[in-house]
Amino acid sequence: MEELQAEEAALERTFEKRFRNAVAATRASLSETIDNVFQGRKEIDAELLDQLEEALIAADIGVPTTLSILDTVRRGIDRKQINDIAALKAAIKHELLTILHASTREGVATEASVPEDVTPYVMMIVGVNGVGKTTTIGKLAQRIKAEGNDVLICAADTFRAAATDQLAIWAERTGVPLIQQKSGTDPAAVLFDALKAAKARNSDVLIVDTAGRLHNKSNLMAELEKMKRVATREVAGAPHETLLVIDAVTGQNGLEQARQFLKVAGVTGIVLTKLDGTAKGGIAIAIAKELNLPIRYAGIGEKVDDLVVFDPEQYVKALFE
Repeated sequence: MEELQAEEAALERTFEKRFRNAVAATRASLSETIDNVFQGRKEIDAELLDQLEEALIAADIGVPTTLSILDTVRRGIDRKQINDIAALKAAIKHELLTILHASTREGVATEASVPEDVTPYVMMIVGVNGVGKTTTIGKLAQRIKAEGNDVLICAADTFRAAATDQLAIWAERTGVPLIQQKSGTDPAAVLFDALKAAKARNSDVLIVDTAGRLHNKSNLMAELEKMKRVATREVAGAPHETLLVIDAVTGQNGLEQARQFLKVAGVTGIVLTKLDGTAKGGIAIAIAKELNLPIRYAGIGEKVDDLVVFDPEQYVKALFE
């Protein structure tokens, strides 16, 4: 028992270190900037709050979310609950955690067990070109398979031939079967075949790739809606999760992408990739607050195990410590 606890503690420390390294640039932008704002100050005044507002916006937390956080802080100051810099910092951290926890929803991507009465559990992965969607699917398949599930991948991005080739490489690497058809095939038809195959094989989870869509192209969005109809017809409640992959580097543009996909694709959660390559990781806060969407996973590197479950506690801790 003690040996198991020691192993779990070691894994936790490793995860904390990796996550801390991944958000280093955002931490420099946010926490260190805040520290500079607080430097040499003993009192909280209007100038300090203005500079704090600039620091939060610079980290891509966004104007509406920043104003909401500062409104809460100002109420705390008025009530004498916040009367020094340490209390102010603690209040900001508390508010960030409150925002992230408020958007939490259950799902396979939160490490919940795959429902036994749903076969297959259908996960649709959507997002624009270049955000790391194919890589995310490969890593996601590997992770869910490692948890003891039988996984199948559907290559429904038939618009770009290279997408299927890349997915085939990931499928081979992870040992997960891939359902695919020739380039130009109707994506809904590929999905139909994949659903039939998943049911025949009694697969636990079907992960569906989709074409990298520009969020302002209505015809491509209509294609997504058609795929959803096919999924629902073949498996009750499908797709059970629709994860939108967003590149953290895109910042506020990623938030606009999420708004558009939410309208059409019924997005249930976000995968935030390239968190290790940007100072704008605060976009996670903006997504959670403005869209009430949970961050399911975060990409923190290039390795197959660098897709980690997004942990609000670890995220906020890594930003400030």
